[in-house]
Amino acid sequence: MNYRNLFAEIGIPQAAIDRKIAETFATMFYGSEEERIYHPVGDDMGYIEDTGNIDARTEGMSYGMMMCVQLDKKEEFDRIWKWSVTYMYMTEGRHAGYFAWSCKPDGTPNAHGPAPDGEEYFAAALLMASARWGDGDGIFAYSEWARKILRDCIHRNGDGEKPGMTMWDETNHLIKFVPETPFTDASYHLPHFYEIFAERSDPGDRAFWKEAARASREYLRLACNSETGLCTDYGNYDGTPLARSFNPHAGLHYSDSYRTVYNIALDWSWNRADDWQPGECRRVQRFFENAGEKWSLVPHPDGTFTDEEAMHPVAIKSTKAAASLAAVDGANPEERALAERLVREFFEMPLRTGKRRYYDNCLYLFSLLMLAGEYRVY
Repeated sequence: MNYRNLFAEIGIPQAAIDRKIAETFATMFYGSEEERIYHPVGDDMGYIEDTGNIDARTEGMSYGMMMCVQLDKKEEFDRIWKWSVTYMYMTEGRHAGYFAWSCKPDGTPNAHGPAPDGEEYFAAALLMASARWGDGDGIFAYSEWARKILRDCIHRNGDGEKPGMTMWDETNHLIKFVPETPFTDASYHLPHFYEIFAERSDPGDRAFWKEAARASREYLRLACNSETGLCTDYGNYDGTPLARSFNPHAGLHYSDSYRTVYNIALDWSWNRADDWQPGECRRVQRFFENAGEKWSLVPHPDGTFTDEEAMHPVAIKSTKAAASLAAVDGANPEERALAERLVREFFEMPLRTGKRRYYDNCLYLFSLLMLAGEYRVY
């Protein structure tokens, strides 16, 4: 597999790229209290903090593990994984086999329900850890745990099998927002991970994951606006925005949605499975470029803006730049110039500090790895 280094392609020296990655990880994991999101606990555990909500989430914990396996940071990976299993993994009740999506920093659960994006990142990170470092014993038998997570996601949950409690819809192969809901979240759709699952999950489940990859690529075509490229945070299985939700931002291009375009770009980088993807990435970049000073306001998927400021502006800039990994393919000279300019501007942009840094900086580091050709399949 060829991993493009767009930073190098626009003339940034490799030494500067390597330094940028190392400094970003060091800041996020071991920087000052205003910078770091990682907290070691005791001799062998640690957690990733959502600094805006003062909790540990399966989203952040699984993100931290993926960052660590990509950067060959086994100690931090194992610490985060052990904290996750110790405090988040549920062994009884209706959600047995899943991870509680939010816990206090001391490990006390804030909720007893799971969020499927955590499980898919946990499984992918564990499979890559197995390939990169080899399986250990107990909870560090990475591939065994990954297969167990994937098995539970699509077959069973709780004390006996209960209809509707799987994390993927059994009929359309689309990931759910949570097991109990008949709708989805576009940013949860990771066909590039499902391709890995289709190769390394239980043999009897591999056809399911292959179909899930196909279904998610088809869903993303429906969910992303054909003019702006924007999607909404939550959506119906037919790609239409969710009309009513507990979340007032569900029908807007809001925080979750920012991840969608860089997921699409990463899938293109790894698989080249859908020729629609580069054009979709260009549409998103062009939309924000044409928005001018309004770029930091929250938009509807049709491109009309609200008066609300986005909570995570660094995340918008990061993922917009990461979209260049696909956007440059097939681009005309003007489109390519925009994509390359966004890459350079991103490289020169600092990490976010302060209360809301967690989400922005997670997407920042993933975007950095993507554009450096260092977000790889292991």
